[in-house]
Amino acid sequence: MKTEDVGPIPVVEGMDSKKLVGIVTDRDLVVNVLAEGLDTRRTRVKEVMTKDVITCRERDDLDKAIKAMADNQVRRIPVLDENGDLVGIIAQADIATRVEKDKKTGQLVEDISEPDSAKTKR
Repeated sequence: MKTEDVGPIPVVEGMDSKKLVGIVTDRDLVVNVLAEGLDTRRTRVKEVMTKDVITCRERDDLDKAIKAMADNQVRRIPVLDENGDLVGIIAQADIATRVEKDKKTGQLVEDISEPDSAKTKR
């Protein structure tokens, strides 16, 4: 992550498969490895990755991806094709820099950043 300057890393079944089985985030590493005092050389990715990954399909409209990000308070979600294979990741930054929907982008940032307790008061 540090070397490549990336956030989450999708985890697939194997070298020949693009079937998504999880995702490793910096938060996963801090909470599940560092805070637990685990040895980073002995701990396996499958032990600490997030297994229940929020995704969207490449044919979904942008509003569906934005809603998934906002509802789940995540800034990036993997994109799957019709076979369920990983084809990419869409990020909040992608939407902010490539889509001319200023109001929608602003609301997305707010929804992702707002604590759940504040959302229930709306």
